[in-house]
Amino acid sequence: MNPLYILAAAFGYLLGSIPFGLLITRFAGTEDIRGIGSGNIGATNVLRTGRKGLAAATLICDALKGTVPVVIMGMLGGPIPAMIAASAAFLGHLFPIWLGFKGGSSRRVSALAPIVIVGGCIAWLATALTSRYSSFAALTASAITPMFLWYMKAPHLAILGAVLTVLLWFMHRENIKRLTNGTEGKIGKK
Repeated sequence: MNPLYILAAAFGYLLGSIPFGLLITRFAGTEDIRGIGSGNIGATNVLRTGRKGLAAATLICDALKGTVPVVIMGMLGGPIPAMIAASAAFLGHLFPIWLGFKGGSSRRVSALAPIVIVGGCIAWLATALTSRYSSFAALTASAITPMFLWYMKAPHLAILGAVLTVLLWFMHRENIKRLTNGTEGKIGKK
């Protein structure tokens, strides 16, 4: 096993494990984010506190904790260590060591291709504005990500994106149940 691959996995996982949603809300003096809404530590659940600035800060920090290891490992070793770092950061966000392996439900593979971030943001924004459901917008954006990667002629990343999307949808199963039951909270409503 290549030591650089091990470093990429460890670096990506540990950075991905940083619970920014929990840290940011604690520093802001709000209640424990794990006791609100879905109980996740991601930006979608932080938004449920009604503090849009905290949700935006969480989203930015969560994006950076996925982007930083990808960029660094990409510069050190190229695309394979970058993919390993992206996958590990994603898994770190979902299963952070610091929180007993219970974390958020977001995506980090988009850090591998900046245009995917733009496409994902547009998909999220369009879905959120029309449906008023942040979780539905995240699910939609995640489903579109592998298509963007395939269109960009990055089949390996598209496959990785599809695998991570399946995992994301599994982690969002409670949100999906609430969406189908009509009990999921809408953006701007408490």
